[in-house]
Amino acid sequence: MTDVLKGRDLLSLADLSSTELSHLLDVAGSQKRAWGLAGSRSHPLAGKSIALIFQKPSMRTLVSFEVACARLGAAPVLLAGSDTAFSRGESVLDTTKVLERYVDAIVIRTFSQSMVEEIAEHARVPVVNALTDDHHPCQGLADLLTIREHKGDLSGLRFAYVGDGNNMAHTYMLGGALSGMNVSVATPVGFEPKAEIIEQSRSIARSTGASITLSNNPAHAVAGADIVATDTWASMGQESEHASRLAAFETFRVDASLMAKAAPDALFMHCLPAHRGEEVTDEVMDGPQSVIYDEAENRLHAQKALLSVLLG
Repeated sequence: MTDVLKGRDLLSLADLSSTELSHLLDVAGSQKRAWGLAGSRSHPLAGKSIALIFQKPSMRTLVSFEVACARLGAAPVLLAGSDTAFSRGESVLDTTKVLERYVDAIVIRTFSQSMVEEIAEHARVPVVNALTDDHHPCQGLADLLTIREHKGDLSGLRFAYVGDGNNMAHTYMLGGALSGMNVSVATPVGFEPKAEIIEQSRSIARSTGASITLSNNPAHAVAGADIVATDTWASMGQESEHASRLAAFETFRVDASLMAKAAPDALFMHCLPAHRGEEVTDEVMDGPQSVIYDEAENRLHAQKALLSVLLG
């Protein structure tokens, strides 16, 4: 399976089959367990270089990728800010063709999904989407790894997402469909996920026995759920909409009363950063059902596995 994935891109979770997704999670779990064992710390990517291009600010994504590179023995090449890669008027083609002569993989966190797709079209090295406005596959891998650690087999689990129909909603629908989960997404009217990604997720779900349900009722989505997830109501680039979004999402806050509608042993997840008191209360964030810091740690392990597999 590693040979099948070698040299591939990861632009969204839809780039993976169910078997490939499961294999990546297996590798992540195995590497995570092995890291703490004496004599098990190898450096399979020694001599490799990984371009880390950050056109959107980050803390978790940047640190987890840099540490993943270090643990694998690869050299991270950070290109961040407004005067680095793809920012000086040079074409995407020319920048990509130069970068591929220097590095063994390109990791990029940016705004437009079409830009990541254009880079992947030209690059002869693996390209990894570290977040766009449409997809966040690296976070999706980390979250699925976290659920698997706490719940075991993913198939048949009930996953509820409450909030904006954004890149995380898209990622949860695709990841849930691939892993056989029953995903319920609740958003305010007018903030639903993109129609084409809903259909893509449902197409995958038909082959795995999963289901994708959309509604505008958070209580309905959360009822009996094994996992409850949310995300910030105003993402990067939407700061000017903050006040209007607060009004639209007011009844979509994940608080103790909403969590009480989920299964008694339900997990609470948030990809962070969180706006405490807006999309989620402190009581839930800091409560016994919260696994938010497990998620954050697993960014490292999921991305380490991803780089290992894509670079063979």
